[in-house]
Amino acid sequence: MKSNYLYIFFFAGILLFSRVSYAQEPTLQEIISGKKDLSIEDKNLEFQTFFFEALKQNAINNYSKAIENLEQCYQIESTSLAVEFEFSKNYLALKKYFEAEIFINKTLEKEPKNVYLLGHKVLIYKQQRNFSEAIKTQKQLVEINPKYAEDLVLLYLQNKEYENAEKLIVEVEKNALSSSRIIGYKNYLKNREFPIDSLNVLNQTPIEGGNILELKLRYQEKKEYKILQQFLINEAAESLFELLFMDSKNGLELFPSQPFLYYMNGFALNKMTKYNEAIAVLTIGIDYVIENITLEADFYEQLSISYEGLNNKTEALKYMQKANQLRQKN
Repeated sequence: MKSNYLYIFFFAGILLFSRVSYAQEPTLQEIISGKKDLSIEDKNLEFQTFFFEALKQNAINNYSKAIENLEQCYQIESTSLAVEFEFSKNYLALKKYFEAEIFINKTLEKEPKNVYLLGHKVLIYKQQRNFSEAIKTQKQLVEINPKYAEDLVLLYLQNKEYENAEKLIVEVEKNALSSSRIIGYKNYLKNREFPIDSLNVLNQTPIEGGNILELKLRYQEKKEYKILQQFLINEAAESLFELLFMDSKNGLELFPSQPFLYYMNGFALNKMTKYNEAIAVLTIGIDYVIENITLEADFYEQLSISYEGLNNKTEALKYMQKANQLRQKN
């Protein structure tokens, strides 16, 4: 959400600066010579009206209407970077990837090192799960600023380029740029042969092999992730949501890169009607989901439940659609 506001203010600033410059009063000599049209100020006002209406429609997820207003802008001025960027954003929201890529490439011809534009292009490729092309663009971002390296690590992992991910992590740590995400990715690489369960907690039954108390005692002795999974599943199945919240939260201190724990924590928060907290946890945790479409869909379903709880029907529907689309692929 924060990045969306940055986009709007950044490009609205470009728009207003360029349009004000463009709309300077013509001199008498220019009027006589016919070099300037007296209606140019009206066109400027019309352009801004359509543009800000497009921003408004985008903000309420009415992407087709936003595009209609942008088309009006385009008729007035067909070289506006701000308009082209907004075209790309709205086409991406409609999953019209071809059009989204055309317009973002137009903007990058004007500003090839603009990090907002490059980041948007990465997003276009990620939504198509075209990680190879996303990696190429993300490398450009890293060249501009090394802080974007952790996102490149994730793309390497998603594209199963484990050796490249490991090399980049070493480089990041060498430059003292490590973060909690990098530590999580490093742990994932060390333990990627360990299976991450994919499940919908709502359909789970208690796992046999000991009741919750016995499993917890075994976990205290061995600190094994598999045991932690077992009693968390049992707590969910028995509707012990406050315990599930605390135990999954404590588990994350030992296993910070396990997305299953974020999922369980978010699931418990939803059950406790703490929807904003659930959204925060689920949004962080989904970054750790790699090569696991089922678990990714489960995350989106819980995010849908969170937004439904906040009475945000639009976001709830969006995330449920994402969950269903992933399950159809699987």
